[in-house]
Amino acid sequence: MLMTSSAADSAAAQYWANLLDLPLVLEPPASGYYLLLDAQGLALASAEASKTHPVRVDFTAGSTAHRRMYGGGRGQALAKACGLKPGITPRVLDATAGLAGDAFVLACLGCEVLAVERHPWVAALVSDAKQRGRQADPELALILERLHLVQGDAIQDMAKLAQQMAFQPQVIYLDPMFPQDGKGAQVKKEMQFFRELVGKDKDADQLLTSALDLASHRVVVKRPRKAPALAGREPGLTLTGKANRFDIYPLKSLAR
Repeated sequence: MLMTSSAADSAAAQYWANLLDLPLVLEPPASGYYLLLDAQGLALASAEASKTHPVRVDFTAGSTAHRRMYGGGRGQALAKACGLKPGITPRVLDATAGLAGDAFVLACLGCEVLAVERHPWVAALVSDAKQRGRQADPELALILERLHLVQGDAIQDMAKLAQQMAFQPQVIYLDPMFPQDGKGAQVKKEMQFFRELVGKDKDADQLLTSALDLASHRVVVKRPRKAPALAGREPGLTLTGKANRFDIYPLKSLAR
């Protein structure tokens, strides 16, 4: 369901309710996850965690804005893995967009990015954040023009979605959900909500196959540092950090 507050735009509430086929209510449900629309925009809330702030995407502030300003530019591992170099700014299809953190960083670095998210609620959170970001800051609006969002199943329809958007990806980026082993630190609230709402990516191995069929230059897979290679397929190159690594499957050199 979609709960709307008295401070929310009533037209926006009706728009999201119609788009997502959700009942529009004024009170939260007794249990489960629900969408909340208030003066700050669209958010994901949990009835069981009523004292926890709801999760929302915000490109203007918080950790996302911090990554934009201080993330390390083209020297950061994400940029290197996707092949960004002086004079080389590839078109990237992010097939597992989620809350679009990595897609946004790539757009900040100049890439045209097609972000594909299969869960309609999650796609709505990102779409709402794009609308708010464009209105808040002209410079940010230019960045968000490079971030194209589409809701759909990348495994079944990756090539079709790219064709519909007239987008020819040079690089395809994958960050499939990986099950927690219970040994690490507690999962951040955003990821906990996301995991419970969306579930595990049990079909991630198929995603790699689809990506390798479509990408013209390389596929990049983000993995936990000690996780096995996706689909048991060893990458041609790996960039390893403290907690994560990027497995790179090169297909063709990214030339200037």
